[in-house]
Amino acid sequence: MKKSTLFSAISLIAIGLFVTACGGSPVVEKVVTVEVEKVVTVEVDKEVTVASEVEEEAVAEEEAVAEATEETVAEETTEETAAPAAQEGATLGIVQDRGVLNCGGNANVPGFGFLDPDTNEFAGFDIDFCKAIAAAVLGDAEAVEVRATTGTDRFPVLQAGEVDVLVRNTTWTISRDTSLGFNFAPTNFYDGQGMMVRVDSGVESLADLEGATVCVQQGTTTEKNLADVMRALDISYEPVVLADQPATLAAYAEGRCDGFTTDKSGLVSSQTQLSDPSEHIILDETMSKEPLAPAVRHGDDQWFDIVKWVTYGLMQAEELGITSDNVEEMAATSEDPVVRNFLGAEGDLGQGIGLDNDFMVTVISQVGNYGEIYDRHLGPDTVFNLPRGLNSEYTEGGLMYSPPFR
Repeated sequence: MKKSTLFSAISLIAIGLFVTACGGSPVVEKVVTVEVEKVVTVEVDKEVTVASEVEEEAVAEEEAVAEATEETVAEETTEETAAPAAQEGATLGIVQDRGVLNCGGNANVPGFGFLDPDTNEFAGFDIDFCKAIAAAVLGDAEAVEVRATTGTDRFPVLQAGEVDVLVRNTTWTISRDTSLGFNFAPTNFYDGQGMMVRVDSGVESLADLEGATVCVQQGTTTEKNLADVMRALDISYEPVVLADQPATLAAYAEGRCDGFTTDKSGLVSSQTQLSDPSEHIILDETMSKEPLAPAVRHGDDQWFDIVKWVTYGLMQAEELGITSDNVEEMAATSEDPVVRNFLGAEGDLGQGIGLDNDFMVTVISQVGNYGEIYDRHLGPDTVFNLPRGLNSEYTEGGLMYSPPFR
C-alpha cells in the first residue's frame, strides 16, 4: 500500500508540474491523472493478459496443426506404401479368382493365331504362349479364353483390361512400350517386313514396284515402314490400305494390288491361303526389324515378371534339353543344380513371382518347350516349313537366349 500511495503521489506531482508548465489547471490535472492511471493500468494489464492468451492459443494451434500434419503424413505414407502392394499381384489374383486367362490373340494368321472354322478353336504359335501362361498361373493350359483382336483394336482392348495379356504377332517398339503404357515380354519371334508379288509380274525387287499398288493393313507398323522404305528408295507407289488381314489378303488375291506387304511370317501364312500358292513369291528383301512379343499393361510388375519368365522358361527348357516327354523324369531324378533350380526341385524361384516353385514343370509338361511349340505350328512337318533363322537358339546362331534361372 505504501509503495502504491508513493507511486500515485509522485505521478500526481509530475503530471501537475507538466500541466502547469503547459498552462493547464488543477481540474485538468485530475482528469488527466485519472485517465492516465486508467489507461496505463488497464491497457498494461490487458496487454499482458491478451498477449499471454494469444501465445497460448498460437501454441495450441501449432500443436494441433503439427498433430494433424503428422496424422496426414502417416496416412499418406501408409497409402503410398500400400498402393504398390495393392497393385502388385492384382492381375494374378484376378486371373486366379476368375479361373481363366483372357488372352488377346489373332484369328486370321494360320500358324500363329487362327480360329479353325471346323473346330471353332484357336490354334497357333502365339496361342500356345497364351496356354503356357495359363498353365503357369492356373495349372491348366486349356484354361484360356482367346479374344480375337485386329491390328486396330488390340491396344485399346489391352488398355481397357478386357484381356490380361496380348500375344498377337505384335511388334515391340519404343512408342508402344512408353506412350501406350505397355510392357513387352521377351521377343518370342524375330521377324521382318517383306513383300509378296505374283510370279508372272516380273517383279524381282522393291525397285521394280515403281508406280505399283501395294496392299497394306491399317494400324500396323507395316503401314509406316512401307512409306519410309519407299521414300528412302525414291519409289513412287500407291498404298491400298485395308482394315484387317483378311481384307488385305482378299484385295491382293482379287488383283487390286500388285504387291502385298506384312511381316514375312505373315506372308508365309497368307501364301498358303491363296488358291495357288506357287503363283506367288516373297521377295528376298527385308524392309524392317519386327521383334514380336507378348505385351501387358504398365502398373503390375509381378504380372509382367510372370509373363516374362514363362517366356524365358520355354527358351531355357529347349537349351537344357527338357521336353514335354522327359520333364517329369528330369524333375525327379536330375542331379544338375541348374536343372533342379529351373524345375523347382530345389530353391524357391517360383515364390518370387507368386507361383509354385515347379511352375515350369507344369508349363513344359502341358505345352512343351520353345522348339516344340515352333515345330508344332511352323516347322518342317507343317505346310509352312519356316526355317528358324534368328529364332534358333543362340548356340545355333540364333537370338533365343534366356537369362539364368538363379
